[in-house]
Amino acid sequence: MSSPSSAASSPSGASLDHAQLGAYFALMEVSSLLRHAVEQQLREVGDLSYVQFQLLARLGDSPTGSRRMTELADGVVYSRSGLTYQAGLLEDAGLVTRAPSPDDERGVTITLTDAGRARLADVLPGHVDVVSGLLFSTLSPRDVETLAGLLVPVRDHMRSAPPRSAKPRRRRREA
Repeated sequence: MSSPSSAASSPSGASLDHAQLGAYFALMEVSSLLRHAVEQQLREVGDLSYVQFQLLARLGDSPTGSRRMTELADGVVYSRSGLTYQAGLLEDAGLVTRAPSPDDERGVTITLTDAGRARLADVLPGHVDVVSGLLFSTLSPRDVETLAGLLVPVRDHMRSAPPRSAKPRRRRREA
């Protein structure tokens, strides 16, 4: 996708200037290219989708290897029904188990199995290589700090009004 040649405006009259459009299109293209390469590596090495990898990685990062399904859905910005389906596929493959949450019978806890840890260990080195090679290889350490410094507040701003799939669920009060 090439850099836009003129500013774009919305029906409300708001507009993006040339630099904003260029930054937006570059970010979208980088994101798409990186995700495509990551997805390809995950499929080839681990027979995992991107969302399945995110689930396994988040479980692997948990001290207990377990998390509530709603917490996972909120973290990966994926629909709860879609996440339930993906977790079912992982469970069928023996990579996770699902059980009622000990603190809320309506909730479900998902736990990484030994086979899930092994699969994560199989795909992680290649995942790191793809991310390092495509995203970070052309950046200096200072550029990486700058990039993080720019993206973290944007992410935090977007998380302050997340899409429904990323909103933490409100717990019902006890009657």
